[in-house]
Amino acid sequence: MKKPKARAPRAKITLADPLASAELAPFDLGYRMPAEWEEHAATWLSWPHEPTDWPGKFEAVPWVFAEVIKNLTRGERVRLIVATKRMAKDAKRALEQSQVDVAQVDFVELPTDRSWTRDFLPLFVAKRGKPGRRALGAVKFRFNGWARYDNYERDDAAGAKVLARAAAAGAEPFQAYVNAGSERLVLEGGAIDVDGQGTLLCTEECLLDGRQARNRELGKAGVEAALRDHLGAEKVLWLGRGIAGDDTAGHIDDFARFVAPGKVVLGAESNRKDENYKPLRDARERLRGAKDAAGRRIEVIDLPMPEPVVFDGQRLPASYANFYIGNAVVLVPTFNDPADAVALGILTELFPGRRVVGIYSKDFVLGLGTIHCSTQQEPR
Repeated sequence: MKKPKARAPRAKITLADPLASAELAPFDLGYRMPAEWEEHAATWLSWPHEPTDWPGKFEAVPWVFAEVIKNLTRGERVRLIVATKRMAKDAKRALEQSQVDVAQVDFVELPTDRSWTRDFLPLFVAKRGKPGRRALGAVKFRFNGWARYDNYERDDAAGAKVLARAAAAGAEPFQAYVNAGSERLVLEGGAIDVDGQGTLLCTEECLLDGRQARNRELGKAGVEAALRDHLGAEKVLWLGRGIAGDDTAGHIDDFARFVAPGKVVLGAESNRKDENYKPLRDARERLRGAKDAAGRRIEVIDLPMPEPVVFDGQRLPASYANFYIGNAVVLVPTFNDPADAVALGILTELFPGRRVVGIYSKDFVLGLGTIHCSTQQEPR
């Protein structure tokens, strides 16, 4: 999620603020955020277009996106954000060259700053409706460039437009506010992970006390209340710090993920001299003996870390934990590393009903994110 080089000033974008359809919080109305492995209607991506996110390697990135989309469309629709009709044409050509079934792709024209849909799109929530059916809602949090970069207005505006689109399609729209409407609440999708049954993972670095902590003024109790009200998180499991190279300052999806209720895969670093050793060891200690919202003890499953990936002197946040769970596949970043096969084997055992596919991401991770960062699920 690299900051592009300085560019000419542009007109300020005013963020449309769709009215929520109810004064009550989503949790009070029975909504909760489903787990990623629950059935999707679609997955959202944004076609890559900012070359300075991948300096010197941008040409390779669209083909990575094409491979991701090719695999996803075998089990669900893809909603692909494109800035212009010209970009849509270019993206369609690349997808067709990659043998993607473009009939499974919806092209949604919206200008964006970057392609990290995980962090600026709404988070979808659901509640039980009639037997066998669920009502859908969407919660738009404020996106502020990870409290780090100043060019994020198009991304935040695109998220609001997707919220309006979801509302037009029948979802109940919510804006996330601090203190009942006084200020919009900041949260990125990569900062949290859920089990779909009321338990949420996040880090103190990202949401409480790091240099880029979002909503620091709320304190731990206030953040937990906000996560409960908007996402249905009745139990928050707090880990400490994120991994090296992560410019978001502590996103959980780079190292700890739910794979089933009561089960978390956690990055494991055996080299005591590596800068990831201590934060990952601390995360394991915190999860040991922890219980989820249903009272289950958390089972921790080790997922190896690849050897450090460094480009031009910069440590990059390479991790197998940045996988994405689609309807038919689990897409896993790989790095031409001996641990690739081990990680793929572990995830294959954990998701027996899905095809586990490695997506080469050594160029992709130069943008400081990979597969999970660039996808956002829309539940069915």
